[in-house]
Amino acid sequence: MDYVLISRKGCHLCEEAELLLQAQGVSYTLQDVDADERLKKLYTFRVPVLLWRGRVVLEGKFTLERLSKKLSL
Repeated sequence: MDYVLISRKGCHLCEEAELLLQAQGVSYTLQDVDADERLKKLYTFRVPVLLWRGRVVLEGKFTLERLSKKLSL
């Protein structure tokens, strides 16, 4: 599993992104942007952010169409 979802507690877009990833069977690790200073500097206003091996795949509002296109689902 090389996907990482950068999110924030109480973020409705983050919660929607998680539900979409789960519904599509995408396995990921969750990281809280506010718990890591490096992540906070990089992504604080960009969450949710989906990374693949350290590279940004998606950020902001996730949709099935965008996710499918990026992940070739």
